[in-house]
Amino acid sequence: MAHLFPLLLALVVTSYSPVGSLACALAQNHGQLHRNILVLLRQMRRISPFLCLKDRIDFRFPQEMVEGSQVQKAQAVSVLYETLQQIFNLFHTEHSSAVWNTTLLDQLHAGLHQQLAHLETCLVQEVGEGESAGAIRSPALTLRRYFQGIQVYLKEKKYSDCAWEVVRVEIMRSFFLSTNLQERLRSKDGDLGSS
Repeated sequence: MAHLFPLLLALVVTSYSPVGSLACALAQNHGQLHRNILVLLRQMRRISPFLCLKDRIDFRFPQEMVEGSQVQKAQAVSVLYETLQQIFNLFHTEHSSAVWNTTLLDQLHAGLHQQLAHLETCLVQEVGEGESAGAIRSPALTLRRYFQGIQVYLKEKKYSDCAWEVVRVEIMRSFFLSTNLQERLRSKDGDLGSS
């Protein structure tokens, strides 16, 4: 029993030291996964966006969440996580399975799932370091409303090919903006993984 105390003490000290934050930085391929997902979204294009100009709509992506210079790390991780989770949900429906190439869709699901698992570790770590749950919950609710608007749009357009194309382009844009947020955070303190 006496031999366990130094080991437990070392674990506690490590979990509260900069070394403890390595769990969030271990995914060295996170940036590469982001790029792969953007490539997959590009490859999923089935029709020219120019054929769908009449179907375009401004979904009002909450850009202040990804462009603000004062975004705290826990909020940023929450924004990244919620964005990926909602994209996963959007492309993991019966309607999306009927429209997209299943091989590309499966690869997209796998890449999103891998990133979500990594960000979940980061989110738990950030909340564990004292960030308030309210600071994390507010951006998540705003993002859910944004994605709910996308789902309503698809339903109103009866999940047409053009509606899905407009949504695919919008998702690429929101995903790209979240990637920029990740890059800014990484250059700021190097914590969210890199490529």
